[in-house]
Amino acid sequence: MSIKFLENIATADIAFEIKEKTLVKLFKSAAFALEESMVDTKTVSPKIKKEFTIETDKLDYLLYNFLSKLIYYKDAEGLVFSKINLKISKKYKLHAKLKGEKIDINKHELRSDVKAVTFHMFEIKKEKNFWYCRVILDI
Repeated sequence: MSIKFLENIATADIAFEIKEKTLVKLFKSAAFALEESMVDTKTVSPKIKKEFTIETDKLDYLLYNFLSKLIYYKDAEGLVFSKINLKISKKYKLHAKLKGEKIDINKHELRSDVKAVTFHMFEIKKEKNFWYCRVILDI
């Protein structure tokens, strides 16, 4: 996993870049970076399971919608995740199986309250033998 948090991209946001050998690893690392921005995932037990599918016509929308769904679960159901399993098909279809638990301020080390994924400087592409993305989170 190659996650690099970018300090000088946006002053009131969280930015990160990821470089991975496969598209699935890239998406998993992006989800992990998002979750780590919100909570210390080492304190999150895999008690509650969530499963969903996302399908779009563009790869960048697939990553954007996937990360947005994780933020939705945090906001709507108070859930954060520590285990993420994914399958991605070539037609931009993602199937996710997540495990986590409800936020407990007495148990979890909470970090930033991420509000949204932004399209500002958002990028996903393949470079030679690696997949790369840059994501900025609104906090």
